[in-house]
Amino acid sequence: MQCNECDQDLPKGAAFCPQCGARIGSEAEFPYNLNLANQAGAQRLKPGRERSAGNQPPEEELWSGTYSAKAMVGPAIGAAILTVLGMVGASIAGPAGWAAVGIGSLLVWGGLALLLMYRRLTVRYRLTTYRFFHETGLLSRTRNRIEVIDINDVTLSQGLIERMLNVGTVFVQSSDVTHPQINLPGIEGVKYVADLIDDTRRAERQRRGLFMENI
Repeated sequence: MQCNECDQDLPKGAAFCPQCGARIGSEAEFPYNLNLANQAGAQRLKPGRERSAGNQPPEEELWSGTYSAKAMVGPAIGAAILTVLGMVGASIAGPAGWAAVGIGSLLVWGGLALLLMYRRLTVRYRLTTYRFFHETGLLSRTRNRIEVIDINDVTLSQGLIERMLNVGTVFVQSSDVTHPQINLPGIEGVKYVADLIDDTRRAERQRRGLFMENI
């Protein structure tokens, strides 16, 4: 036998041409039409894919941040007061007092600068429409992620100076097994961030609830 399309010699009992892929013989010679069977299977799967796509929008990043330098203003004010008091004491004590104040100021201000640098380099937060990410560590990183639907409560805390600077700490409590509570210190725009996390949690729960009702 030869193929009607490309004249390729065909092996005995071949259903398709090994050269061009053309079907050998009529559709009546086959127990069923494979093409129609594939189309029917695709139609059965299509509604499920469309339903899933309609209820699962793409994941989008809503917010990302790290420890804000504004959160160190309070400790910096405290350090400034101590420095002034030390200078007053040094003016009375003489040269030895000035040396002690100089060393003490260097340690205090240097420590604050290193603390700020460490916190900004080792802490990272990110919120998407479905998940909340919390990354910590400098040389080795630990990445924790929580489904926003598992978040149970979002609260915030601010001191007097923090309220003036619009920074604070966000507390996220969830049903996550490994990290049921995550504290986010030094968040700039703390009220906006806390409300955004809470609104995202509510929106995802409502979306899941509508999805389950549709099923």
